[in-house]
Amino acid sequence: MILEIADIHIQRGQGTAFEAAVRTALKDIFPKAKGFVAHSFHVCMESPERYVFQLTWETLEDHTVSFRESTLFTEWRALVGGYFAKAPHVEHFTLVTASAPT
Repeated sequence: MILEIADIHIQRGQGTAFEAAVRTALKDIFPKAKGFVAHSFHVCMESPERYVFQLTWETLEDHTVSFRESTLFTEWRALVGGYFAKAPHVEHFTLVTASAPT
């Protein structure tokens, strides 16, 4: 499994609309993507225009090739791209260790 972390900065005052757009994508776009497993979506308490979007993929290529080169990615960017204050910073991670919630 691969964890994609996208650090997203949006335009001021657009949080409610951006969050609605992401929810739409999570319902209508990401479930159709090859290798998409799960997500978490967080807003920063100190900087409400900053979000962290975490997506789990089966393989790196499922995100970087299968999704990014598909029409689903075009749909995703059309839905949320207008909210971005700057391009998201995206990196990929592999798990070293984890604990279960208690």
